[in-house]
Amino acid sequence: MKLSEFHFDLDPSKVAGHPPYNRDECKLMVVDKATKTIEHKMFKDILEEFNEGDVMVLNNAKVFPARLYGNKEKTGAKIEVFLLRELNNELRLWDVLVDPARKIRVGNKLFFGEDELVAEVIDNTTSRGRTIRFLFDGSDEEFKNVVNKLGHTPIPKYLERDAVPEDEEMYQTIFAEVEGAIAPPAAGLHFTRALMMRLEIKGVNFAKVNLNIGLGAFRPVEVEDLTKHKMDSEHFMVSQEAADIVNKAKDEKKKVLAVGSSVMRALESSVSAFGRLNADDSWTDKFIFPPYEPRIANCFLTNFHEPQSTLMMLTSAYLDDHKLAMEVYDSAIKEGYNFLCYGDALLIK
Repeated sequence: MKLSEFHFDLDPSKVAGHPPYNRDECKLMVVDKATKTIEHKMFKDILEEFNEGDVMVLNNAKVFPARLYGNKEKTGAKIEVFLLRELNNELRLWDVLVDPARKIRVGNKLFFGEDELVAEVIDNTTSRGRTIRFLFDGSDEEFKNVVNKLGHTPIPKYLERDAVPEDEEMYQTIFAEVEGAIAPPAAGLHFTRALMMRLEIKGVNFAKVNLNIGLGAFRPVEVEDLTKHKMDSEHFMVSQEAADIVNKAKDEKKKVLAVGSSVMRALESSVSAFGRLNADDSWTDKFIFPPYEPRIANCFLTNFHEPQSTLMMLTSAYLDDHKLAMEVYDSAIKEGYNFLCYGDALLIK
């Protein structure tokens, strides 16, 4: 397929700027792949869609305060450093984005807080990318504490506002455990503890996988031919316990829900030739776009995404009907759904 086939006009006012007051009271569009019907509900109504023995696969990635504000040596110029991932723990090397990039060069020292944290720029990676080394003599725990103290919740730039205290809690799923992500699995943001308890009482099982979300899913596609687009690699883990839960549900012909695009990519990156989910600890650069037939999940929960994004393309691939995918997005616009991370949800069954 072509990039231009995923274009639609998104009114900026429909990009949710703040989280809903109650996580599970956002809108939920429910699409039946077989009948091609569309229903409009509230997210907490997802309880009606799943029964005993069904499985929801969750991404337990935990967002860390990845955005640091500091100053450049000598000039004192204000700079922003966005921590992407740790490259070497012993040397404290990190892959980062910097802003303004033109002012931050190899050899520069960067200071954060009351000089509590100092970093040196080691290398250029991309136009805004740098490799930096933190000059910190304390323990890993002490380093983490300083980053947590000085860092800010890395809400997306498109929100066009600074992070506020409520973001620290709301830009995080309630089942987040493994720190290292720079964005949450947005589809998981809608779950509340009360809703998960009600699902458990109903007999729904949960399997947790991990994929520490980086920038890969958010990078714009800049080629018309989608086969030419390359995703960034992201680390993922599927435990044997999670694989066993999912495979048991598949054997029993139960529903297996992938909660978010990151879960879908992790599952599809660790599927066997026989359609079984394997335990795995690896890296994936899997780009899912039409035509594609997912082999593990038979239900998919996601948010509404930007036009021409890889996340929207995955939704179209899962629906296995691009015309229906565009109808779904058209319906979301007409019915006033909110888009992106703090927006409303889409369940495909």
